[in-house]
Amino acid sequence: MSQRHRILVVDDEPHLVDAVRLYLDMEGFSVLSATTGREALRLVREKLPDLMVLDIMMPEMDGFEVLREVRKTSTLPIIVLTARGEEDDKVRGLRMGADDYVTKPFSQRELVTRIHAVLRRAEMPTAVPKTTIAIDDGLQIDFDRAEVIARGKKVSLTPTEFRLLYHLVSSPGRVLTNETILAKVWGSEYREEEHYVRLYISYLRQKIEPNPAQPRYILTEKGLGYRFVDFRRSDRRETPSAPTTETTA
Repeated sequence: MSQRHRILVVDDEPHLVDAVRLYLDMEGFSVLSATTGREALRLVREKLPDLMVLDIMMPEMDGFEVLREVRKTSTLPIIVLTARGEEDDKVRGLRMGADDYVTKPFSQRELVTRIHAVLRRAEMPTAVPKTTIAIDDGLQIDFDRAEVIARGKKVSLTPTEFRLLYHLVSSPGRVLTNETILAKVWGSEYREEEHYVRLYISYLRQKIEPNPAQPRYILTEKGLGYRFVDFRRSDRRETPSAPTTETTA
């Protein structure tokens, strides 16, 4: 690696922290560690890590509380650690702004692969046009400021949600397959994670659609993928007719 990225590992199991620290150190990372949520928040403020690996199940202040506090002021990349079978924890963590998750027990190689992928996404140059696009009277996107205005109100998007929206809007009227979306938004390592696409499409619809159950902007093409309404057309203010379009992700 060209530089030693600083990784903060947060878990109340000292043996797990030690094992992860040793492996990440061998992989060229600089490692910080915390065994409590409050200690993690202090290190985030004082040491400015490049990425945090955050266990959800911790006493006193759990990972969700830490995640909530960090997201009030920072876009620090965060990978949450969840227990096997706790699907609700994965969904909740992603909805609250986590960039990825790894399920316990996990292999060190899997964790390092996820860390590299998340860091690469975070460091990607933002190739967005410095312009504001008015999709219609109900939706405007300011790519320069990474702001979305839906029905007159500013909408808060996570970095992943904004990347997804950017790639959809950049190809108006064109169907993007799940594989294409995964490669563009998450990276080639995620080619098997189709549930990520469904999940984040759902998140975006909840935030920008007037009626998420009957999407106006992000349309599902059954068996193919998703497309953003072609706002360049003269009839872009009308809900497009799409016989094969489903109403859910």
